[in-house]
Amino acid sequence: MSTFASDNYAGAHPAVLEAIAAANEGHAVAYGADPWSDRAEALIKRELGEQAQAFFVFNGTGANVLSLRAACSPWGAVICSQTAHLNADETGAPERVAGVKLLTTPTPDGKLVPADVARLTDRLGDEHQAQAQLVSIAQSTELGTVYSPAEIRALADAAHERGLLLHMDGARLPMAAAGLGVPLRAITTDAGVDLLSFGATKVGALGAEAVVILDSGKHLADGMPYLRKQSLQLASKGRFLAAQFVALLEDRLWERLASHANAMAARLADAVRATPGVEITQAVQGNAIFAKLPAAATARLQERFRFYTWDAHTGEVRWMCAWDTTPEEVDAFAAAIATEVAAATA
Repeated sequence: MSTFASDNYAGAHPAVLEAIAAANEGHAVAYGADPWSDRAEALIKRELGEQAQAFFVFNGTGANVLSLRAACSPWGAVICSQTAHLNADETGAPERVAGVKLLTTPTPDGKLVPADVARLTDRLGDEHQAQAQLVSIAQSTELGTVYSPAEIRALADAAHERGLLLHMDGARLPMAAAGLGVPLRAITTDAGVDLLSFGATKVGALGAEAVVILDSGKHLADGMPYLRKQSLQLASKGRFLAAQFVALLEDRLWERLASHANAMAARLADAVRATPGVEITQAVQGNAIFAKLPAAATARLQERFRFYTWDAHTGEVRWMCAWDTTPEEVDAFAAAIATEVAAATA
């Protein structure tokens, strides 16, 4: 069965597996005090700036929760989109584990705007409401859309003017940067992001993410070693997480893999865009396509291709491409979509 369900379905890239195998030779100091961790941290500084401080973790939810814990007081709140992974797909971990309230707002394209920050901070100083301390955005968003550097800067300014910090859930940061054709720092450090959940898993890693503190002046890193341990995210054999980042960052393999995933999504969107009965609902700016099609066509397609129904009430589905998706798989899927939609609308 071909899959267009999630970029998490893809395996680890061979270069990542080779890096893990190479790191497996002999003994190394535990808990990140090893040469691979040193090299990975140096490469992250190269990409994001010398002030960047990286803390490697196991997964994206762990990275997000750790970021929230570092930035928020027990009475703190986080502003995010209603469709954000933080709100919709982390089983209440931000509230349960980080102990913060999420202040959410509807966003038709998944993206916050400065007016959202203004509206959700109008009770700052009111002791009867949890206090917004962090704005969290996803890049790419859960709807596959991408913030431009200028849009991120505007949100950073809106947050900083009110004493808030800006966090980025960068689970698909490589796809966003590749789609925009900009360096990683252009949509993080240079745009005013204070802390980043840096995703590697979706671009070819084997369960490796990082929390990266980008503004050392905020002293966010001071408690991070303790919070990471307390949050169950400290790897004893840290070299195996760091080695994956080295493999992806050393010669910018991440960029080639992300660009390929994006190209496959664009190929699929172009192939089905003119198909009667198919409506692409969001701009295709990364490796995701959101579309509406008849329920009967969806049911038939899901017998042969794995993908998710995003909204059963409207018939919206999500198709994801990955670093290993092939043009042949895309073309076969596009042909099947055309056939099944035609049969459903005949």
